[in-house]
Amino acid sequence: MLKTIDFNRHPCFNAKVKGQYGRVHLPVAPKCNIQCNYCNRKYDCVNESRPGVTSTILSPEQALYYMGKVLEKEPRISVAGIAGPGDPFANADETLTTMRLIRKTYPDTILCLASNGLNLEPHVPELAEIGVSHVTVTVNAVDPEVTKNIYSWVRDGKILYRGLQGAELLLARQLSAIEKLKRYGITVKINTIVIPGINDHHILDVAETMKKLGADLLNCMAMFPNADTVFEDVPEPSKPTMIALRNQAEKFLPQMRHCTRCRADAVGLLDDDKTDEMRGCLSACANLPKHAEARRPHVAVATLEGILVNQHLGEATRFQIWGEDGKGGYTLVEERPAPPAGGGAQRWFNICRILDDCRAILVNDLGESPKTTLTNKGIKPVTMTGFIEKGLEAVYTGKGLAGLQGRMHKCSSKGACVGTGTGCG
Repeated sequence: MLKTIDFNRHPCFNAKVKGQYGRVHLPVAPKCNIQCNYCNRKYDCVNESRPGVTSTILSPEQALYYMGKVLEKEPRISVAGIAGPGDPFANADETLTTMRLIRKTYPDTILCLASNGLNLEPHVPELAEIGVSHVTVTVNAVDPEVTKNIYSWVRDGKILYRGLQGAELLLARQLSAIEKLKRYGITVKINTIVIPGINDHHILDVAETMKKLGADLLNCMAMFPNADTVFEDVPEPSKPTMIALRNQAEKFLPQMRHCTRCRADAVGLLDDDKTDEMRGCLSACANLPKHAEARRPHVAVATLEGILVNQHLGEATRFQIWGEDGKGGYTLVEERPAPPAGGGAQRWFNICRILDDCRAILVNDLGESPKTTLTNKGIKPVTMTGFIEKGLEAVYTGKGLAGLQGRMHKCSSKGACVGTGTGCG
């Protein structure tokens, strides 16, 4: 599939095509796991044009619908990216779901991400599997003594780190992520924010280290002072300073000199921006149902023989996938194997991935953990007994399921369904 994609159509990585092809940034990642001293994230701002700013936030399904509207307006869009307004991997579920939806619906689209790298490394194999070909990592220093002055805090899970401890953790994660990205054949651009008096003496060290890791491109970006930040009074580096730094850093890595410092909801060509023009459409998409049923045409069923809904979620070794037949009835589309038993909560995420085109799943019963996971992923769990067709009718017509509720058989601790990822949860 990916062999048919022309990766030269990425305008940020190939300046020669910036007037021919464009990008859309899908703002699905509001949360961030670090606090940069130069960054002020704004989720409802229309007046500023810089990273970390967006006029709204989209769910993955809303982003997919918006992507279609963008392509109707500007068919030269060749790249779909996620660049905030927070970090993609502080919002990993939303990020990966969005990338999968875009890849499935628009298979020729180049997929890219921009991250601080803190939580990137564990997701690299999945990014490669989806077909994310370009990743940008912001690395502002390769010496923790420098890094510690650039970030107020670094949050890893529920633990907040400050000072040198946070700087050491962030740098270690960044280096590991970049090395793994290259091992999986992903093109890597490094963004380095040049901050006078903080890291401007250190840029060549960054360039040299990134070259050793195999990075493909370096984008030295002048820091623009932002109000209400720690560095709001730090002056912007001069243009001669930036020219000199780029020329020196070019001894190690090719330089990006055409960066437009895109918003998290930017859309259009780099020299023909459509962000303002598409803002009304973006806002309208944000008001759609978060899990658009039109993008989920099917219903999954846990059944033993294909007639009745008579299996618990955790007991099912396969799922029947049903859809409307266009004649007022329903048709069996296919059967899909369930993930292997075991794996704890990860099994429920794997089921969601297998059923990503399903709006609901008919089961005899399920536990609270998978119920929550399915619901959060936009798949409605419907517990019932009776004929599959009755359940399908209820889901597709919106009629109540009260008449279908019956006596549920309980999970047996002697069987496969034991509530630990091998069964119903």
